Amino acid sequence: MTTAAQWVQGARPRTLPAAVAPVLVGSGAAALSDGFQPVRALLALVVALALQVAVNYANDYSDGVRGTDAERVGPLRLVGSGVASPGAVKLAALSCFAVAALAGLILSVLTTLWLIPLGAVMIAAAWGYTGGASPYGYRGFGEVSVFVFFGLVAVLGTMYVQAEKLSVAALLGGIGCGALACAILVTNNLRDIPTDAAAGKRTLAVVLGDPRTRTLYAALVASSFAVVLALAAVTPWALLALLALPVAAGPLRTIRRGAAARDLVPVLAGTGKVQLGYGVLLAVGLALGG
Repeated sequence: MTTAAQWVQGARPRTLPAAVAPVLVGSGAAALSDGFQPVRALLALVVALALQVAVNYANDYSDGVRGTDAERVGPLRLVGSGVASPGAVKLAALSCFAVAALAGLILSVLTTLWLIPLGAVMIAAAWGYTGGASPYGYRGFGEVSVFVFFGLVAVLGTMYVQAEKLSVAALLGGIGCGALACAILVTNNLRDIPTDAAAGKRTLAVVLGDPRTRTLYAALVASSFAVVLALAAVTPWALLALLALPVAAGPLRTIRRGAAARDLVPVLAGTGKVQLGYGVLLAVGLALGG
């Protein structure tokens, strides 16, 4: 029987900052526009977290049944390791999708019903990353999806459901959060280049190769902090997010030194910490700017 601890590991908690940070930044942008609404912010957080966990379980299921996770380092794979049945993991993913859909439906009733088709697209994209007959994550498009949905859509959507309008601050914040969310995925895929290539999974890291993937990681982290400088034109308080820059030094150094396989696992956790710190500080800065 799969233990509770194994289910938690399978949910890949180190990736959760990718869900939390954009909601914080979107809420900060709403506060900057005098539109912060805590109940709606909480519902947006439920949507983001449920979708992130759902994606992680869905990927575990899809990669597991394809055999991609048979030889994989890093976080526990429930199906690939055999500690949970494919059916159980699929049910866990669908249950999390249902939680996200319910919270999203409530938000749509409170704001606009146009959120319903957007939510449907997000769920379809989450499942299609590694699921279905032609998963786009196997063709190098995973980073694009992460940037769009865990960056732009998450931040802009969080602001909209609260303030019912959008802003330049939310757009720039979405770019910054999306870049760091991509950095998390790039770290994961850099670690898995050998096993993904052997399994025929052509992630962007497999296509680019090891050296250029490391350069991409550094560029994504740098871009997220460049966005902060641009946001200073909206409110100087946004510069608070630069306090997260020292946290990025360790992961960047490890990437530059050529760490591979299990040695990249701390980079995954470290990048998550960067994104969470970035999200908290930028949200506070935007809120103070209001």
